[in-house]
Amino acid sequence: MHLCYVDESGTPDLPGNTSHFVLAGIALPIRRWKDSDQQISRIKDRFRLQNAELHTAWIARAYPEQKKIQNFDKLDDETRRAQVEQYRKAELLRLQRSRNNSQYRQTKKSYAHTASYVHLTHAERMDFLRSVGDCVGSWDYARLFAECIDKIHFDSSKASASVDEQAFEQVVSRFELYLENTRGRQSDDRNYGLLIHDNNQTTALRHTSLMKRFHRRGTLFTRVTNIIETPLYVDSQLTSMVQVADLCGYTLRRYLENKEPDLFQRIFRIADKNNRGIVVGVRHFTTKQCSCGICAAHRQS
Repeated sequence: MHLCYVDESGTPDLPGNTSHFVLAGIALPIRRWKDSDQQISRIKDRFRLQNAELHTAWIARAYPEQKKIQNFDKLDDETRRAQVEQYRKAELLRLQRSRNNSQYRQTKKSYAHTASYVHLTHAERMDFLRSVGDCVGSWDYARLFAECIDKIHFDSSKASASVDEQAFEQVVSRFELYLENTRGRQSDDRNYGLLIHDNNQTTALRHTSLMKRFHRRGTLFTRVTNIIETPLYVDSQLTSMVQVADLCGYTLRRYLENKEPDLFQRIFRIADKNNRGIVVGVRHFTTKQCSCGICAAHRQS
């Protein structure tokens, strides 16, 4: 039995506010789940993030107020947090008085999402993400699946599915084929899998409906006989492996949009490959001329 944890990065809307939409899944044998979860927990402990969600986009961004606090990197955690919170309260009060409601709401949202990480400098936060990336990349028993869609080259008039639907069908198909290719030799020795998705009500309804259709008719590429049930939807705040899927999706998108190779090189080593070493689990949907690492890994012989 394999569990495949799924999360998305970017928006599937056309044009949306990102050039790429990525749906990523990380699959691991159920017997390795507890050990993998504990490894991530130990890294969180090391960076004093025991109860924090690993939300990569919020962790990786710069927090301008930290630069305004003198000798911030030399302060202890408690003092860092207290001074950041003091600055943030003053800033929210200033925005309230200015009656800039949109900026106030956006700033308040940003502060809420980053509150768990303010005791770490930007360098420490990136060290944390690298540590998680190295850990995940060392899981030789795990496999990374992803569909990375360059929306600039996605022709909705010719496509048979939306951006989100194409991504989901591709990830399901690759996970299914992996399960089929790694099954035992006996005819009844099937290798089953279950999809576990970050909970989003709109996505849940769409993907549940799609999965029911795949069970009845198959995808464009394969029958679905090894993946059981419809996706299980969970709260990412409580599930470390969905948080790892978040890191993988974010990393792939930032690599493609911003040419950021650091985290990409750490996690891409577990992308699913065929017996010739060609990456088949992760695809970049774009022009044939693309020379990124994903496309190169697809073409190598």
